[in-house]
Amino acid sequence: SPQLPDGQVLPLPSVILGELGKDPQNPTLCFYGHVDVQPAKKEDGWNTDPYTLTEIDGVHLFIRNLYGRGATDNKGPVLAWINAVETFRALKLAMPVNFKFVIEGMEEAGSLGLEKLLEEENQNFFSDVDYIVISDNLWLSKKKPALTYGSRGNACFSVEVK
Repeated sequence: SPQLPDGQVLPLPSVILGELGKDPQNPTLCFYGHVDVQPAKKEDGWNTDPYTLTEIDGVHLFIRNLYGRGATDNKGPVLAWINAVETFRALKLAMPVNFKFVIEGMEEAGSLGLEKLLEEENQNFFSDVDYIVISDNLWLSKKKPALTYGSRGNACFSVEVK
């Protein structure tokens, strides 16, 4: 378990690795998402309990207005991918890709332990991955979503000031 700068040791939750489909004719898509969230209190400006997913304004043309911590970052996108797979199966349609899922619970704390897992599984679980989808992003405004099509990497560091 990793040690934080203040000396606290955190037990890590497991990263969920899952796969669905092994058709050699299909490409393999690896989906990454996280299910942890930043802390929130109602007094931070929430109109509803941030930890209770709440529908506001009802359903309009199949669009739901859902509010709650993690609805867009990143529980909602994780659930959207799972619902897409569920829909293919319910309609008895062949999936056009093989799926691999990496769902973690420590992204908001710097993805502690994820790098080690990726290195350990590089030649096993990830060996046949053709494409990676990171469904963890932002909207530029209420009317302009962002579509990220590339990533250069991350630089992580910790600073403790006394």
